[in-house]
Amino acid sequence: MSKISTGIKAFDGLIDSLYVGDNVVWEVDAGTAHDVFILSFIRQSFEDSQKVIYVSFNRSPQSVLNDLDDLLDLGREHFVLVDGFTAGKGKSDATFLRFYDKPQSCTVVRIGNPRNIDEFTATLNEIEDSLPPGARYVFDSLTGMQDLWSDENSTYQFFTYMCPRLYDLATVAYWILEKEAHSQKFKANLRHITQDVFDLYVRRDKLYIKAVKLSGRQDREAFKPHIYTISDGDISITSLKKEPSTGLGGRLKALRIKAGMSQKELADKVDVTASFISQLENNQISPSLNSFMQICRALGANPAQFLEEEGERDLPWLFRRESAVSTLTSLGEGIKGYTIVSDERMSARGVVLPAGAVLRRHFQPLKGPEFIYVVRGVVSVTVEGRTEILYPGDSIYLKEVMPSQWKNEGGDEAELLAVW
Repeated sequence: MSKISTGIKAFDGLIDSLYVGDNVVWEVDAGTAHDVFILSFIRQSFEDSQKVIYVSFNRSPQSVLNDLDDLLDLGREHFVLVDGFTAGKGKSDATFLRFYDKPQSCTVVRIGNPRNIDEFTATLNEIEDSLPPGARYVFDSLTGMQDLWSDENSTYQFFTYMCPRLYDLATVAYWILEKEAHSQKFKANLRHITQDVFDLYVRRDKLYIKAVKLSGRQDREAFKPHIYTISDGDISITSLKKEPSTGLGGRLKALRIKAGMSQKELADKVDVTASFISQLENNQISPSLNSFMQICRALGANPAQFLEEEGERDLPWLFRRESAVSTLTSLGEGIKGYTIVSDERMSARGVVLPAGAVLRRHFQPLKGPEFIYVVRGVVSVTVEGRTEILYPGDSIYLKEVMPSQWKNEGGDEAELLAVW
């Protein structure tokens, strides 16, 4: 079977690349920086001189093109944007319609009535039929489709039609969904139909990926959780077995070794088997309260301290800087951003501008009122033709207008905090 690169060498090695015809469903948690996987896939498609059809229901076409601006320089002629946002969630607002008043640097197809699934499907089919085999697809939000159609079953029916069609057309398609926005039944039905499913999630300040379904591969390694890290837009993937022991089991093991005990010696002291201690130290099982207290006494450890350390890692209201910056991604022109928190109520992002950096647009789509605070450094911002210098502690509040330029005016790195 013909193989296609994901654009990420470590990921290709883990899953044996993508296969022609694959529909790939990405079930993502907030804060997983899933867009890096999409951007890598698009970049690889351009390098392969293949068409990319990007279907957007959640973001305006201007926002999509702004985010992809640097990447489009590699293959603008191969890119087709299908706009399901403007007449959908955008409600044909004049702000979004003005996008079509000016010439576009790539092909943009606006869906007249994206709430009409038949019309949307017919438009996609027309695009597909006009292309040579091998086109690549990105549906950037199954969740956005469901929001617009207000019916999980309608979204599922669309997927059951489109997925086999794309398979027969020898394409590769990425489908993104926010896992918490969909029922278990919906996700199970999609898994039954599609070829590949990947789960992206955050646990204890680390980013994880694992395969939920992977058709046609014999190796099962991808079905185990793997940690991925992002640096300058590049993704590294490592097996859990290469990571230092963490969690309760890891700390118990460290204390046992410090006490100079073997697993058997500790097991004898608390009247359990050495196998039990081994599984506990590898976080394969959890101890009962009685066993936990006995182990702590045998090791001379304070149980309260153990639980306090463990609890801090799982506090839902605590966000450590080192965890957030591990999701650092490129926003263009050397500027980088990292997600601090992102959910249905509020989002916060850090933005880092290197010395001398200039970004001739806002660093993200304006999704509503946005508050931006200067954490460090000196920057200038241009809004509606007026430029102001901002110092640490200064802030701006955007409601309906977006900055047309950000510039680091100092000799050191600058950092902003954006909340919306």
